[in-house]
Amino acid sequence: MAKFTEKFEDGLMIIAEKVDDNKYLGAIKNAFTTFMPFIIVGSFASLFNTLICSTSTGLAAFIPALAKISPAFTAINFATLSIMALPICFLIGSELAKRNKVPEHICAITSLVAFLCVVPQSVSIVVEGLESAVSGAGLPGDAIGAQGLFIAMIISVLVSELFSALMKIDKIKIKMPASVPAAISQSFNTLIPILVSLVVVGVAGQLFFLATGTYMNSWIYSVVQAPLEAIFQSPFGAIALFMIAQVFWFLGIHGNMIITPIRNPLIASALAANIATAAAGGVPDQPITYGALVSFIVVGGAGLVLSLIIAILLFSKRDDEKAVAKLGLIPGLFGISEPVVFGLPLVLNVTYAIPFILSAGLATGCLLFATSIGFVPCNIVDVPFGFPIVVSAFIGHGWQGVVLQLVILALGVLLYTPFVLMSNKQYQREQEKLNAEKE
Repeated sequence: MAKFTEKFEDGLMIIAEKVDDNKYLGAIKNAFTTFMPFIIVGSFASLFNTLICSTSTGLAAFIPALAKISPAFTAINFATLSIMALPICFLIGSELAKRNKVPEHICAITSLVAFLCVVPQSVSIVVEGLESAVSGAGLPGDAIGAQGLFIAMIISVLVSELFSALMKIDKIKIKMPASVPAAISQSFNTLIPILVSLVVVGVAGQLFFLATGTYMNSWIYSVVQAPLEAIFQSPFGAIALFMIAQVFWFLGIHGNMIITPIRNPLIASALAANIATAAAGGVPDQPITYGALVSFIVVGGAGLVLSLIIAILLFSKRDDEKAVAKLGLIPGLFGISEPVVFGLPLVLNVTYAIPFILSAGLATGCLLFATSIGFVPCNIVDVPFGFPIVVSAFIGHGWQGVVLQLVILALGVLLYTPFVLMSNKQYQREQEKLNAEKE
C-alpha cells in the first residue's frame, strides 16, 4: 500500500511539473491571469448599469438623468467581455514570444491579425423580417467574444510558433544597414515572417470554409468548446475538476494554478454568457464562474480551510494546531489558506487528507444544488480574490449567496470535526508513548 501511495504521489508530481513547464499551458494561464481584472471590471460595469442607470431598479428611477450614462457602462462591458477573444489572442502571442525570444508585440499582433483572418468579416442584418449577411460591416459578436476563445487560443499558439520558427531563418530576413533606426530595421526583419504566417493561416481558413461550409470559429465552438463548457458546468465535471485541484494541494502544489489553463477560459465564457442572457431579459444559467469559485468553492481558502480553522478552535486539544489556526484566522477570512496549508501542515497530512480533498466536492455540490433549485442566482458580477467572506457572496449573488456561503462553511466544519477529534486522539497516544518511554 505504501509503495502504491508513493508511486501515485510521484505520478501526480510529474503531471504537475509537466503542466507547469509546458509553455503553451503556461502562456494561456498567464494570459487569462493578466486579463482577469478586465473581466471583473466588465462585470461590475453591468452591475453599475443596473444599480445606477436602470429606470426600474436603479438610481435612475429617482434621478432620470442618470439613464443617459448607461451607454458608458455598456461600452465598458463590450470592450472587456464582449470582445475578450481579441485581447486573449494578443496576450498569448506575447507570452509565447517571450519564451521563444522573438519580438513580443509583433508576434502578438501577428497572432491577433491571423485570428481575424479565419473568422467571418460579415454580420447578419435583419431588415423588415429578412436576414442578410453584409460583408465588411463588422465582426460577429460570437466570433470575437466568449464563443471565440478556443479558436483564438489555438490560432495564437500555432501562429506564434510559426512566426518564431520563421524568425530563426536568417536568409528570409530583410536586413538594413546599421545606420537605420532599430525600430525600422526590426520592421523589415519581421516582414517576411509576418507575410508567410498570415498567408498560411488566411488560405487555410478559406480552404476550411470551402470544405466544410462553416468558419473555423463556429466549428471549434460546436465541436470542442461547447461540449467542454457543458461538462464543466455539470456536477460530475465540476466536482471532479476541483477535487483534482485539491489532490495537488495535498501534495504541496498550488492546485488552482494546475487547472487554471483549463478552468479560466471556461469560467470567463460562463460569465459572459450570464451577462448576455441577463441583458436579453433571460435568466442566467451558468453557475460556475470566477465569482462563484471565490465565494463558494474556495471560500476561506482552498479546501475550506476557514472551516478547518473554526473546527480546530472549537474542538482541538492540541496547542500546536490551535496556534496555527489563530495565525491563519484573519487570512482565512479573506480566502488565503497558505498559512494553514503549509503551517499545520495539510500538505501530505494523512489525518486531514480526506476532508481536505472532499471539501471541494462538498462546496461545488452545494453551489450546483442551490442554483438548480433557483435559490441562488447565477452571477453576472465577478468579485476579485481577496474580498472577505459575506461581502464576496453578497456582491456576486445577493443575500442568498451569503446564506449559501455560511451553509458551506458550516458543513465544512462538520466535515472536518471528526478528523480534528481524531488528531486529538493521535496526539494523546503520542504523548502517552513518550511518557512511557521516559519512565
